[in-house]
Amino acid sequence: MAATDTVTAFEIHDVRFPTSEQLDGSDAMHPDPDYSAAYLVLHTADGPRGHGLCFTLGRGNDVMAAAIRSLAPYLVGRPVPATAADLAALHRDLTHDSQLRWLGPEKGVMQMAAGAVVNAAWDLAARRAGLPVWEFLAAMTPEDLVSLVDFRYLSDALTPGEALALLRAAEPGRPARAARLKAEGYPAYTTSPGWLGYDDGKLVRLAKEAVADGFGQIKLKVGADLDDDKRRLRLARAAVGPGVRIAVDANQRWDVAEAVRWMTALAPYTPYWIEEPTSPDDVLGHAAVRSGQPVKVATGEHVANRVVFKQLLQAGAVDFVQIDAARVAGVNENLAILLLAAKYGVPVCPHAGGVGLCELVQHLAMFDYVAVSGSRDDRVIEYVDHLHEHFVHPVVIEHGRYRAPAAPGFSAEMRPASLAAHRYPDGPVWRARRTTEEALI
Repeated sequence: MAATDTVTAFEIHDVRFPTSEQLDGSDAMHPDPDYSAAYLVLHTADGPRGHGLCFTLGRGNDVMAAAIRSLAPYLVGRPVPATAADLAALHRDLTHDSQLRWLGPEKGVMQMAAGAVVNAAWDLAARRAGLPVWEFLAAMTPEDLVSLVDFRYLSDALTPGEALALLRAAEPGRPARAARLKAEGYPAYTTSPGWLGYDDGKLVRLAKEAVADGFGQIKLKVGADLDDDKRRLRLARAAVGPGVRIAVDANQRWDVAEAVRWMTALAPYTPYWIEEPTSPDDVLGHAAVRSGQPVKVATGEHVANRVVFKQLLQAGAVDFVQIDAARVAGVNENLAILLLAAKYGVPVCPHAGGVGLCELVQHLAMFDYVAVSGSRDDRVIEYVDHLHEHFVHPVVIEHGRYRAPAAPGFSAEMRPASLAAHRYPDGPVWRARRTTEEALI
């Protein structure tokens, strides 16, 4: 490649939004979140930039940004990734490093940092190809897609040959499904009514608005107080009627026995699933919750890697797999998880919300429909109506569905004015907040 086809620099931003002021994003484990992003821009000598991010809740975002910065030597000076082979090699270099693995292995801050870099590289490669990431992926051959996956630790559940067979079986229907996706969009559900810090009036108002906007499913946060949860579920059910699904999310609040007891008590209010009923690392605990009470189980937003997803599926511990675009090591590892879910016949309903997670994960779900599972049955992408205005190409929701993105890339690029205003700790939003807090002392 010519010298102009190299990555020349990492640009890192610690970007935070004071969502705790309105209790947006609040749940039983995270009562005061400030939605934040450790945000990466890949600069090249010639051509478009690549954009990636990790989502956090405020404190620690600087640690996340430092971890991403530490990975610059793996990409700066390297030819711009353009092919499946390039993107597979980058993913392997970041996740197989013999010294960095001691910090994980393949979990935690360094794994998420690797994901931000990998996702930024995918954004850059798709921009160069002139395609949104979902189409860029769906245009690859089954052989190329299999080459992207690290099958280490997976072959007892999914072999490269099995993955290739799944992808080849889906290949003939790709064009028709892509056309249907562009015409119809992808089903969504909304968590916007259900934050735990909202009062009853706001819950009811937002639940009714969600139904009017075309959503067939909403989600409520639960887990702080059982009597409160019963009341809130009653109010939500009265607001949306019997035909709308209401999922609930405990955000890891409970021990196993407590989860079984709590969900048995909530079962008469017909919750559709219980999300993260216990520790995301507790595979057998999830299996016990699934078998111990009547509500379906979903998990995944805090699952650290493909190996834990493999075990959840092997153990029959989940009814829905919830991938997260910024939790594991990027597109490549999420592809492995999509293939595992397809092998075990479990629907994928991605986690979103946050800062940029809706923008990113829509591509993965749409690719799954077009080229992996071939299905939208019992599949929905989470949607939260927060912070999309800060993105150059924000998600578009029409009648309760994600519209398929058409702009090249991963939809991750943030607006320069938003980066400047919300830069932590010296951006004007945070300077003004400190001034207000000091005045109250």
